Amino acid sequence: MGLPDGFRWGVATAAYQIEGAVAEDGRGPSTWDTFAHTPGRVRDGHTGDIACDHYHRWPEDVALLAGLGVSSYRFSIAWPRVQPSGSGPVNAKGLDFYDRLVDGLLANGISPAATLFHWDLPQLLEDAGGWMNRDTAYRFAEFACLAAERLADRVGMWMTLNEPVVVMAYGYAFGVYAPGRTLMLDALPTAHHQLLGHGLAVAALRGRGAREVGLVNHYSPARPRDEASPDDRRAALAFDTLMNRLFTDPILDGTYPDVAALGGPDPAGYVRPEDLAVIAAPIDFLGVNYYQPTRLKAPGAGAPLPFEMMGVPGYPTTGMGWPIAPDGLLSLLRTLDERYSTRLPPLYITENGCSFPDEVGPDGTVDDVDRIGFLYAHIAAMRTAVDEGVDVRGYFAWSLLDNFEWAEGFHPRFGLVHVDYETQRRTPKRSYAWFRDMIASS
Repeated sequence: MGLPDGFRWGVATAAYQIEGAVAEDGRGPSTWDTFAHTPGRVRDGHTGDIACDHYHRWPEDVALLAGLGVSSYRFSIAWPRVQPSGSGPVNAKGLDFYDRLVDGLLANGISPAATLFHWDLPQLLEDAGGWMNRDTAYRFAEFACLAAERLADRVGMWMTLNEPVVVMAYGYAFGVYAPGRTLMLDALPTAHHQLLGHGLAVAALRGRGAREVGLVNHYSPARPRDEASPDDRRAALAFDTLMNRLFTDPILDGTYPDVAALGGPDPAGYVRPEDLAVIAAPIDFLGVNYYQPTRLKAPGAGAPLPFEMMGVPGYPTTGMGWPIAPDGLLSLLRTLDERYSTRLPPLYITENGCSFPDEVGPDGTVDDVDRIGFLYAHIAAMRTAVDEGVDVRGYFAWSLLDNFEWAEGFHPRFGLVHVDYETQRRTPKRSYAWFRDMIASS
């Protein structure tokens, strides 16, 4: 069957992970600025204050994109750069940066794909309750208006949220990401408020001329430790509900899965009758981020969650110890296609990648053959899904550059391009050349 005409090959990044310049041109603090500067939160005290200095070096990075031959580039717009306090007037200098970036991409024949929220919530909104506060959804729609009014004439593809499940789970439930709250299942209102913000932002974007609008979810196929164990199967079902269905069912079906049965607050306390119609506004595509499957077992007595996560045996692993499981991507795409059937919009693989401890060799090259193997296997899995009839329209590798990898700081390296954080020297890895050649021959 082959890939569809106009298939988009791209790479992805996120603002806080690469931009730096956190106090320049009127940018306000985000939850990640606060979190990273709190002792003990990020490995070795690393912060995104400078990161890859993309804010100043973006022309060099656009040249790398052009050399790669991608048709599209997925980046995020830093909310605190555009609206420093999370509400009120726009910071024109902040939007000027994205103006320059978008124009630079277009001048090189690269289609901009903008994500509005990749986890960098303005700190003042978090001080008012963050995503636990319903008002944040309305502030997000206001931000979407400001971004689209300036950029929708040139940015064709818009993504409202990136991985809202990670914000809910890692940020508000487990406390390992910003803002570092440990609410466990009491964090469930953050799911609804993010989804409400998504629905409101869809309307705001469409009202200002945005052509393609969707969101990006993180998915991880749930595998019970023991298929023969009813308790382990229930644990896997609970994980699947929270990880894979909670942020998809409301958008595509207009209903929530039965999260009340898992524990946590009664949804009637934070879901209003009119909300689901807003959330279920039609979208043009669904972004799929995939890294690994998850193995589950039944929790012990008194555990705060209805499942316990485990390692997945039987696979080679990345530098972070994650299983390299391209069959998980294939099963995920099949599941989405079967679960949502005719209601499923076109899919884009919006993130897929791996970290290895890459180093520049004596000859000045980075021979990351393991990454090439990872990308080859996952792209092959995607192609199999397309051959079976799953409507996948694009693939974005994570990431263009080595960058600030959240709570792990600068230790993991996910990039096709190596970054020396002391000198900011960019060195394309062997995987960069492989991806370039693969795109050219596809």
